[in-house]
Order: sequence, then C-alpha cells, then structure tokens
Amino acid sequence: MMPNQSKRFLFVATFSVLHFYSFAQDKPVYHKDWIDFNKNGKKDIYEDPKQSVVSRVEDLLSQMTTQEKANQTVTLYGYGRVLKDEQPTAAWDNEIWKHGLANIDEMLNSLAYNKSAKSSFSYPFSRHAVALNNVQKWFIEHTRLGIPVDFTNEGIHGLNHDRATPLPAPINIGSTWNTKLVRGAGEIVGREAKYLGYTNVYAPILDVSRDPRWGRVVETYGENPFHIAEMGKQAVLGIQQNGVASTLKHYAVYSVPKGGRDGNARTDPHVGFREMHELHLYPFKRVVKEAKPMGIMSSYNDYDGVPVSSSKYFLQDLLRKDYGFEGYIVSDSEALEFINSKHHVAVDYKDAIRQALAGGLNVRTNFDPPSTYLTPLMELINEGGLDMNVLDQRVREVLTVKFKLGLFDHPLVDNTTLADKKIHTQADEDISLQVNRESIVLLKNEQQLLPIDVNKYKRILVTGPMAEATNYTTSRYGPSNNPITTIKDGIIEYAKGKAVQVNYSKGVDVVDKNWPESEIIPTDLSKEEIESMTEGVRLGNESDLIIAVMGESEREVGESRSRSDLNLPGKQRDYLMKLKETGKPIVLVLVNGRPLSVNWENKYLPAIVETWFLSGQSGHVVADMLFGEYNPSGKLPISFPKSVGQIEMNFPTKPAAQAGQPGVGPNGWGNSRVVGFLYPFGYGLSYTDFQFSNLRLNKKQIRPTDSLTVTVDVQNIGKRKGAEVVQLYIKDVVSSVTTYEMDLRGFEKIELNPGEKKSVQFSILPAHLELLDQYNKWTVEPGKFEIFIGNSSANLPLKDSFDVTKE
Repeated sequence: MMPNQSKRFLFVATFSVLHFYSFAQDKPVYHKDWIDFNKNGKKDIYEDPKQSVVSRVEDLLSQMTTQEKANQTVTLYGYGRVLKDEQPTAAWDNEIWKHGLANIDEMLNSLAYNKSAKSSFSYPFSRHAVALNNVQKWFIEHTRLGIPVDFTNEGIHGLNHDRATPLPAPINIGSTWNTKLVRGAGEIVGREAKYLGYTNVYAPILDVSRDPRWGRVVETYGENPFHIAEMGKQAVLGIQQNGVASTLKHYAVYSVPKGGRDGNARTDPHVGFREMHELHLYPFKRVVKEAKPMGIMSSYNDYDGVPVSSSKYFLQDLLRKDYGFEGYIVSDSEALEFINSKHHVAVDYKDAIRQALAGGLNVRTNFDPPSTYLTPLMELINEGGLDMNVLDQRVREVLTVKFKLGLFDHPLVDNTTLADKKIHTQADEDISLQVNRESIVLLKNEQQLLPIDVNKYKRILVTGPMAEATNYTTSRYGPSNNPITTIKDGIIEYAKGKAVQVNYSKGVDVVDKNWPESEIIPTDLSKEEIESMTEGVRLGNESDLIIAVMGESEREVGESRSRSDLNLPGKQRDYLMKLKETGKPIVLVLVNGRPLSVNWENKYLPAIVETWFLSGQSGHVVADMLFGEYNPSGKLPISFPKSVGQIEMNFPTKPAAQAGQPGVGPNGWGNSRVVGFLYPFGYGLSYTDFQFSNLRLNKKQIRPTDSLTVTVDVQNIGKRKGAEVVQLYIKDVVSSVTTYEMDLRGFEKIELNPGEKKSVQFSILPAHLELLDQYNKWTVEPGKFEIFIGNSSANLPLKDSFDVTKE
C-alpha cells in the first residue's frame, strides 16, 4: 500500500468509527445559513445570526426550563476524568446532560500522566476534531433546545493536548520579557485549540508570586504585577484572535497562602486591602480592561473571611462593574464545595451553591458527575431557596459567551482535515524554540567561562540528577507525548564532531531518602550516596570542565508541592562541594520551578545558569547556550532571597522594608541577620555588554491627565550580537499614602549587533502614576516623580524626574 493510500484508508476508517451512533432526526436541523436548534421547523430569534446577541440570549432564555437553566451552570470533566464514554452513546439520552451543559473540560486530550484519559481520538489531530464535532452534534441534535457546549481545556504553556506544540513553563515565559514572543505563543495555543475543536482555553495565569516556597510559582509569570499584566495581556490577545475564549486564572489573591503552604492547607492570604489592589488585583484589572478575556476562574481561597467564589465584591462589584468583565466565571475545581467544607461559612452544600450563584459564580467545576451538583441545586430551587432572577442572570452570562464565540452559528469545526496541517507546525516549533532560548537566565559568569571554548575544554563531565530528567518538561497543564531531549543527551549530541569527549555520572539523587525531613534535620551520607559521589568525583578529576545539572524535579515543584526550604534539596550541595575539591571549573545548570537560595553555589562556583522548566527541546536549548550558539537574554521575573528567613522579600517593596540593621546609635546592635537579595528582580547577564545613555523626557511638567514620553539610547559595546531588556522604573517621591520605593512601568527587549545603537521610547500614562489613596480612590497626585532606566531593578544608571501639577 502506498503512503497516500495508507493515509486515505486511515481517514475513511476514522470517519467510520466516529459515526457508530446515529444522529438522525425527523426534521432537518442544519440549514444553509442557520441551525434549527430547537427542532421546531422555524427560525427563532436565537437561531438567527442577523439578530443581536442580547436579543438572541433573551429569546433562548425565555424558552428554557428551570432544569435547562441549571445545567448551564455546571462543568462535566471529559473522558478519563469523569466522563466514561469517548463518544456519545444511546445511554446519553438518559443522562443528566440531556438537558445541556455549560462546558466539557479536557475532552479526549490524552493527559500525560493519567492513563485512564488516554484516548485513540486525541491523535491524529483531525480525528480529534471529528470526535468533538460528534459530541457537539449530540448536544445540538439530542437536547431539546440544542444549546452547544463550550469545550474547555488548559493551556498555560502550550495547549493541554496530545502532541500539541510544547512551550516551557510560565515562569520561563515570564523570563523572556518579550511581549511580542508571548503574543505569538498565545496565538499558537488559540489556533491549535480552534482546529482541534476546543472553544475556551484556561490561560494565562495572572497570579502574583510573592512567596517562593509556594509550589505553583512555576506556573506564574513572576512576582511583579506590571510585568505580569503586560505578558498576560499579550497571551490573551494571542489566544482570542483565533475566536476562542481565554479564561484567566486564579482570581483572586490566591498565590500568597500563609507560609507558602499548599495542598490540603487553607490558602488564606494575609494581604492588606491596598496591597491586594495594587499587587494581586492589578494584572486582572489591566488584562480584563485592555484584552477583554471571555473567562475568569475563581480561586479556592477566602479574603478577610469571605470566600472569593461567593463574594459579590470580587465577582460583581470589582470584576463586572469596575473592570468591565463580560464573560463567565468558572470555579476552580472544588472551590464552590470549599465554601462549606473548608471555609465553613455555609451550613451545607445547598447553602454553598446558593451563596456562590448569588455572589456571581456562573459555572461549578469539580471532579465528580454533574448530578452531584445539579440535584441539590434543583432541590434548592424547588424549596424557594434561590432567587430565579439570580439563576437567570448567571445563565444569561454563560449564554452570552457562547453566542459571542459563534457556537450558535458555527458550532462545528468546518474542515477537520486542516487540523493536521495547522497544529504543531515547523513554524510553531521554531517559536517554541525561541521562547525556550530567551527564557534562560545567566546568573553568574566569572572570567567569561561561558560560552564554553571547545578548543580549551576537551574532556567534559556532565553530572547531576537533572541531567537525565524528562518529566519536568511536561505537566498536566500542558502538551504531552512530544519527544524529549535530556540535557545530558543535548550536550553529547553537540559535542559530536567537535573532538570533545563527554562523560556522564549521576552523582546524586534529587532528594535523599529522608527528604523533606532532611531539610530540618541533616543526615550523614549513606554508603550508596558516597559510592555514587565518588564515581562522579573520579570522572571530574579526569575532566577539564564539569557541567553540574542540579535542582528540583516535578515531584518537588507544582500544585500541592510547596517547600519549607529553598536550598538545593537532598544531598546536591554536598556533591557540589566534593566536585569543587577537584579544582576543575564548574558550570552549575539549575533546573527548578522556584527561586532557590544557592548562596554557597553563588560564592564558590564560577558560572550559574537558570533554566527553570524548559519544554522537550531542553537538551538542545541548554547545549546551544552553553557553547555559544546563541546569547542568553533572559531576565529574572522574580527575586531570589538568600534565605527563607527573609521571606517575604520581593520587588516592588515598601521603603526600607528590606533594610539592614543599625550598627551605631542608641539601638546599634544590629548585624544579626542576612540582608539583601541573592539575585534581584529583572537581573540577567549576557555574553556581551550594553551601555545606556542620553535619557530624555519630552516634558518636565505634566497634569494628572497627561502622558509623558521617555526616550533612551542603548548600545551594544561588546563583541557579540545580543538582546537587552531595557527597564523603566518610577518612584513617587512624596504621596498621601505609603507607596513602593519604585515600581516597573515599562520594558522593551531589543536586539543589537556589536557597536549598534538604538533609541527606545516609552509612554508614561496617567495609569502608571496612580495610587489608591487614603479614601480608596484611584488618583494621580500632584508632586515629584523620579524615573530610572537600566537593565535590572538593581542596576539603573540613568535617572531623571518630572512634576505632576494640579489641574
């Protein structure tokens, strides 16, 4: 059989399998320019594409039964999570979803680490598009009103689907500081969702990471609200330009649980009101107003005793009235249940449902059948415990999104065969490669050890527990089943043909057998650990250079994986100390999902590279960077503390919040604690050098409603082509309430050839200068503002100022 004949046979076989369940109707449903969703033989207002969205929603709402309305407030997790069937069966006519559903989540995506979710319908991509069409057709043809479902899926670092284009972790994406690249990455996620049949992507995450012990730091863009807002805005625009919804996570104040705890612990934030608005709500406010996402996911936590998922203040007053949100709000899984089971502010589950819907939540999500929610909801309604106007409004908001997405005009993937051509293309892989490359941060490079000179270092030892690791490149929130090149293999492949010998020895495990207890009670090295380290040291002595790949695996980082310490886990530092005794230069390559307090390593090792959690291309990306095939340009989107005892230690910070202790004076008995950042926000080295000059402002005095233009010249004064992130910070010198010492208010990544100079221009808008005053009003106060420009929050060589006058 010829290859093209084989493909044709596969398509025919696929088509046949997907049509094992008949959708025959007595009356025609599909017409040339409309669909008869309610099968009544006439074009109702909600079926007419020429009518306004508002009119169509109201017409449909008027035809719905109470049960049908209730069903538009619940999620069904897809095959392998809750749903048992890959495709519709005759039994579906008797299931609760015969009355419809709000959405189906992660349908047929073949989760990487969930064997029960593996499906033959996830790939080829066209097969999946046909399969989702089949499910959608069931809802159109077998429910009374034919309301289509919203097919949701995760997508924070690539679409959460079998063999979709992989991207590195969000903390990597944040490290690129490249908004154009983030827009392109978002476009990939949205396009792949569209062609596969998904209509709503749960991304990006806009949580502000202020405690590195928290397990989900890896899933965020970092710690600074302005930086997160700029990156998140582009991700939303990229996703939604494909006609699918972007759902922001996790609203709100979710990322600062007390003590950095996660998992079964309560995620209660201890955050002041003003700090909440200026830090944690800022990215959501900006992105909702400027990018118009169609979805929001409400978080597990409470704020000041009120669960967010039932809070009228958060879900209606702020989100809808202030920010202008017009989409629908889905709960994080089990967030609604926590109103009763964890927060204990509801007497029972029905009361929790009532509070959530009244507060503004639209759709409940949990890992159990929809009936476990719909049964008590219907009881609540029949008992008169829920105002029907509330239910109507929640359903109205869900239906509005479905109409805006075009689900009532084009509910199916039109040309399913295009999926095989439009998903995970070579161009997509190239963009992914660039995101990976630009996310690597060079933290230290003493005496220009990097890039590695292959003429000088002929024998290289690759060692460390993360050199052969693979699982960190894939999470349950991203693509799966893509090829993976380990860092060890990437270096070995690069060395081929360059007369460089590469040896490998693991040397040490990520954690020891007593971990995490060993983080507070040190233990001696075991016999097995000594033997493994001895072998590594032997090979190190025989080498010219050592590349030590250390850090954390996916078992120490991620959801429900918070830590109590920030040092390298296990016995990794012990091993590094032994390697140092060889006297050979050591390049430390960090693979980790949170800032680590690598103080000893920073003091004694000549070169340190932060790679975070790269995607499957990690081996080639790291090797190319180490040997100088490209110039690293990543910047830290989050500060590195020297010790857990300094937490919280972030940027921005309030005046003197991180100051040292007095050595003289009446209280001059300080110097009892470590102070200062190990690596500051915005920091990252390059293989070349840049110079900033000629800072100029187009005005020195503005009114509160005026804008200001700031221009600076940047020159590459080194010998290699490279990219620099030009960073602008603003300080409000005197204000009515305490503000931050300074904060990021602009950044741009530019690439320069050796000797090349470019001018970079920033626009300072009134919104960049506003604060939440003592009356809780956003305002731009008159006074002096200082501007700083440089390449990190700690290296700002240029300074100027301007005045804001009274109106």
